[in-house]
Amino acid sequence: MRKVLILLSALLPATAGAAPDGYFDLLPGVTLESGDTWISNGERFRLYGVQACLRGTSYTNKSGGKRDCGKVSLAVFAAYIKDTKPVCAPVAKRGGIAYVVCYATVGKDRLDLANILITGGYAFAALNSEGMPYHVPYAVAEQIARDKRAGLWQFENVQHPAILLSREVNARTRKAEQ
Repeated sequence: MRKVLILLSALLPATAGAAPDGYFDLLPGVTLESGDTWISNGERFRLYGVQACLRGTSYTNKSGGKRDCGKVSLAVFAAYIKDTKPVCAPVAKRGGIAYVVCYATVGKDRLDLANILITGGYAFAALNSEGMPYHVPYAVAEQIARDKRAGLWQFENVQHPAILLSREVNARTRKAEQ
């Protein structure tokens, strides 16, 4: 993990302000679709390696009330955008979505926005079709958040979105085979 942080620090610009060449500012006012995806100037962006809670899925809070997990992920993502003024760089483009990595400035520190969301317990490591994380350090961060019962992990019935997405894909596959 330390090597990743050192590498990330070496790649990131040293000063805050306007986005450096190859990066763009993620500013409040973009259209958030979820806690990991947004639209800006007609283009869709998604944090690379991140899966937010799915909108319409719920968990039970400590008072016994049902809450929409996806709306919570979205609200936390919006707050981080507003408070940390992230700067992002595209890393891949697929299916009309630009996948990006973003760093947020917190005090004098530059932090990986995806890592902040995952370690805070408000996002998850995205998994590929084989069930493996796209970015292994995010899976490690997720396990730490889960162990600490951070964010959404404090609620007993929060489900990892990858499980729900996998069930949906399996159901569609079984239906198509019939």
